[in-house]
Amino acid sequence: MPKLGLTMTEGALVEWMLSPGSEFRVGDGLFVVETDKVANEISADADGKLLEVIVGPGDIVPVGTVLGYFDDGKAGEQDGATATAAVQAGEHAKLNGASTLSEPKVNPKDEKRASPAAQPSQAARVVATPLARRLAAEMGVSLASVNGTGPRGRIKAADVRTAASTLAEVRRTGETEPMEAKADIGAAKSSVVQRTRPTPTQLTIARRLTQAKQQVPHFYLSTEAEVSALIDLRRSLNDIAGYPKVTLTHLLVSAVARALSQMPTFNRVWEDESIIDFPTVDVGVAVNTERGLLVPVVRDIGSRSFREMVFATSAAIDKARGGKLTGEDMAGGAISISNAGMHDVTYMTSIINPGQSTILGVGSVREVFRPDEQGQPALRREMGLVLAADHRLFDGVSSLAFLQAIVSGIENPLGLVA
Repeated sequence: MPKLGLTMTEGALVEWMLSPGSEFRVGDGLFVVETDKVANEISADADGKLLEVIVGPGDIVPVGTVLGYFDDGKAGEQDGATATAAVQAGEHAKLNGASTLSEPKVNPKDEKRASPAAQPSQAARVVATPLARRLAAEMGVSLASVNGTGPRGRIKAADVRTAASTLAEVRRTGETEPMEAKADIGAAKSSVVQRTRPTPTQLTIARRLTQAKQQVPHFYLSTEAEVSALIDLRRSLNDIAGYPKVTLTHLLVSAVARALSQMPTFNRVWEDESIIDFPTVDVGVAVNTERGLLVPVVRDIGSRSFREMVFATSAAIDKARGGKLTGEDMAGGAISISNAGMHDVTYMTSIINPGQSTILGVGSVREVFRPDEQGQPALRREMGLVLAADHRLFDGVSSLAFLQAIVSGIENPLGLVA
């Protein structure tokens, strides 16, 4: 079991991507490991052939546990023994998911064998991404019938969706039986309760968020921020040739980081009856992905220029959407931003990310009429904000001041790009 982060002690083997007897080349995916909210595809760094699987899908084992054995074709040249090596990785495993392949000191026959139920299928190998395999299972699509558009014909998630759409269309246009004849069958089927086992990611997210909601005493403060100047600034920055694309999320990250710098007492978390203060300003950004909501943390924003922060935030978001986050990418930080503005939501009330102390829920921009200083109706562009805070650390008065510091940065945005 590879070590994919400094704090990782165990991991779940989600799936084997090939069967015993299958050959693989450098860069081919071997298996998928999941820890916390992260799934990592472990790739081969040498050519070989999978001989035996020791740990089956769904098993959770400590870091360093032998998962299986492979033949690299070298051991026989040296001592005539069966050429085997453990598919394993320890402290030196690459954080990007590449595996370390090393020779064991014992014969694999002496190791504990996996039960037959844990062995992968011996069917012909189908090369597909983990997400594609998961989608295929959920949609009832046979991977053998899907045309892969990835490198060397690898099946991607988009290929599965295309196949599912085609299959649905064929079924719809090929329907010849009278609807009346199927009425009774449909009624019978609809009365059957279908029970589905959640994916390891879903189980982890459910467990962590349930613990956060039950163990952290949340309280909420809401307000609105006038965002006309913020939107105008974004437009001006995006008109600059060669400047990285700026979104409202980038500006919100800057506003939150600025408020944390002004009020460092909010850059802390409660952990095991202790208060931990962070030396750097780190902000998490909630990203909606096909695997669920992931929260990568943008590091040390206080020492970065605005341009550098934009690059770092965009890279973190892209990494999350690409399924390449590690546990370390999502660790740390006292606050996260959950921006639901693109979904036409007025207010977003969020659960504090486990291990943090606050989260800012962001709603969509709306045009509303408010009385001006003379009492006349004036059109404003407003964004709804909801701050959730840990009551073990903060009270209402200090949290309101922190929220107002964020609003001040949003409404006076030139200070965000200085």
